[in-house]
Amino acid sequence: MQALLKLSRLVDWLTNRIGRGLIWLILASVLISAGNAIVRKTLDIGSNALLEIQWYLFAMVFMLGSGFAFLKNAHVRIDFISNHFTARTRNLIDVVGIVVFLFPLCYMLITLSWPTFYNAWVSGEMSQNAGGLVRWPVYLLIPVGFFMLVIQGLSELIKRAAFLTGHAPDSISHVESEEHDTINLEINEHAAHAREEIR
Repeated sequence: MQALLKLSRLVDWLTNRIGRGLIWLILASVLISAGNAIVRKTLDIGSNALLEIQWYLFAMVFMLGSGFAFLKNAHVRIDFISNHFTARTRNLIDVVGIVVFLFPLCYMLITLSWPTFYNAWVSGEMSQNAGGLVRWPVYLLIPVGFFMLVIQGLSELIKRAAFLTGHAPDSISHVESEEHDTINLEINEHAAHAREEIR
């Protein structure tokens, strides 16, 4: 189990680094969008390549960031129901969800999207818009993104199994407690600031 937990930590580290890097793609997308709009309005010059790179960057953030969202427990969870379960039940539900739903879905989407990428790569498919970009990089994001979600799912599965067998703390409650601590710290800071203003 310790070897698997070491693998899980390695995957978490990689996912975290990728997620932190994706933040800069959002900034790049905003700057490109603003620059393109300014040039279009002031000089009446437009670029389909700049328009398309914006949604390429958004696609990168969305597809490559799904594993990061899973790591940070930021995916959709019905909290008002799950909060009534014991930690063991929550972890068992996650194990079933990962094995029965997540892995098969990712496998299906990887196998379905790979031929689309491959055909675009072989044919050199280009955008239909004049001056647009080559298409295969954005098609490649689909299988790569779901593969990254699979390896993060494997890491989460290891952590849930380690908790259920008594080899590690509950990783779900650890994330939730960090979020609650952050919220409580912000509330306390605002309250202290309000007290200072009253004085």
